[in-house]
Amino acid sequence: MLKTTGATFLAIATSFFILHFSPPPKSYYHSLFISSSLSDNASISHHLRTLTRRPHVAGSQANAEAASYVLSTLSACNIMAHIVSYDVLLTYPDSRSLTLTPSPSEPPITFDLKQEIYEGDPYADVADEVLPTNHAYAKSGSVVGPVVYVNYGRVEDYGTLKEMGVNVTGTVALARYGEIFRGDIVMNAFEAGAIGALVYTDRKDYGGEGGDAKWFPDDKWMPPSGVQVGTVYNGSGDPTTPGWASSEGCERVSVEEVESSGDVPLIPSMPISGADGETILRSIGGQIAKDNWQGSKDAPTYRVGPGPGVVNLEYNGKQVIATIQNVMGVIEGVEEPDRFVILGNHRDAWTFGAVDPNSGTAALLEVAQRLQKLQRSGWKPRRTIILCNWDAEEYGLTGSTEWVEENRELLASRAVAYLNVDCAVSGAGFHASGTPQLDDLLKLATQQVQDPDNSSQTIYEQWIQSTESSLIGRLGGAGSDYAAFLQHIGVPAADMRFGAGFPATATAAELSHHTNALPLIEAPNSDNND
Repeated sequence: MLKTTGATFLAIATSFFILHFSPPPKSYYHSLFISSSLSDNASISHHLRTLTRRPHVAGSQANAEAASYVLSTLSACNIMAHIVSYDVLLTYPDSRSLTLTPSPSEPPITFDLKQEIYEGDPYADVADEVLPTNHAYAKSGSVVGPVVYVNYGRVEDYGTLKEMGVNVTGTVALARYGEIFRGDIVMNAFEAGAIGALVYTDRKDYGGEGGDAKWFPDDKWMPPSGVQVGTVYNGSGDPTTPGWASSEGCERVSVEEVESSGDVPLIPSMPISGADGETILRSIGGQIAKDNWQGSKDAPTYRVGPGPGVVNLEYNGKQVIATIQNVMGVIEGVEEPDRFVILGNHRDAWTFGAVDPNSGTAALLEVAQRLQKLQRSGWKPRRTIILCNWDAEEYGLTGSTEWVEENRELLASRAVAYLNVDCAVSGAGFHASGTPQLDDLLKLATQQVQDPDNSSQTIYEQWIQSTESSLIGRLGGAGSDYAAFLQHIGVPAADMRFGAGFPATATAAELSHHTNALPLIEAPNSDNND
């Protein structure tokens, strides 16, 4: 799937700066770009395998090595490439524990908080490099309280509990992931009076329906021990430099000021697995939850509590000013060198990142290599092309936001468009969201590229047949690195991918050859900063 679909994505993405931003005589190069003569499926597969061989969270040595690989690949393409570094506030787990006392007469249950590695996992040798499951920027602390089940943790869910006469004050909220950003789940719990929050992955949403449902590595569904990790920071960029770049020697606000900003939670929180969440649910009594609050067919009956189950949640995180590295590549335009077409993807991942984001990184590098081949044939871009590989996106769109803040005036006056891809391939079917200025271009480009799953039709024909709503979605929230370009400086933007949401991340091996690997879970569905 990655071989064919990834190559198709490359053709679509590059159409933006070859087809649209070049004069008609250069249309020959667009045809050359999407022809089989420039195709090299082995290279994109190699990129993905190299980038995802080890976990590479932002600020780690493994991620710095991944940055060096991206830099060397761009440089080998004779592209002017360099690293732009920023020193930003990141957090890492130091210690954590979770204990449940189901009732006063029952012994406590201590959860091991581990994601299981399946037999034969070829990445088992580096699995211990994965960070313990946590929420980035979670509040450190220790809380003990009865559990209340709050459905998805939305404002309306707390309204329902109030109507039922359930008092959330002094409790630990148990919410299932989905519907809203996890940071809002924790914030809503705090505002309702809870002293802590647990966010679990419900089988109904991510585990597959029915008793015969299979999960990764046998299917796409989240395994019982899988945990969705991610940030709970509601802002973007370095929390200690709101509105300005985190350059060397810059002014910073204090951690206390960060907490008072309202962008980081004020109660401890922790992501947990579906299996652990279900164990806690079995300890909750009280009124039966509404039908649309219930779980899958074979799940226990969900009740809202509070208690009698009581949890002891302890989390201690460490805050570090760490160096992050954006890798930038520039191909200067010959007619309008002061106008920029920007293609971006982030590199950092909570675990291995085979779908999010490194299927997109592999695509970015393949674009660079194909552009080099075009240059050898005499092609030169009309406008300057900037290839961006961002760092620390998972923490809060940090690398891209810092770069936009540092170059705000220049980009606001010169950037033509920003094209983003994180999850280049998670399955079949093309999807795109963007600002209206790019609608016609998206349609035109997809009409010229063959559908990788059906050679008798174009991507556009597949696209219009597969959607029941608007063909092109709109970019909202802070879903990915387009946010700083669109929302801070008003640059037209698009976000593209093949495949819809993925409950569990596939591996490079699975994407390339449909083999099995890697049980460790990335955060699915880009609701915010995923």
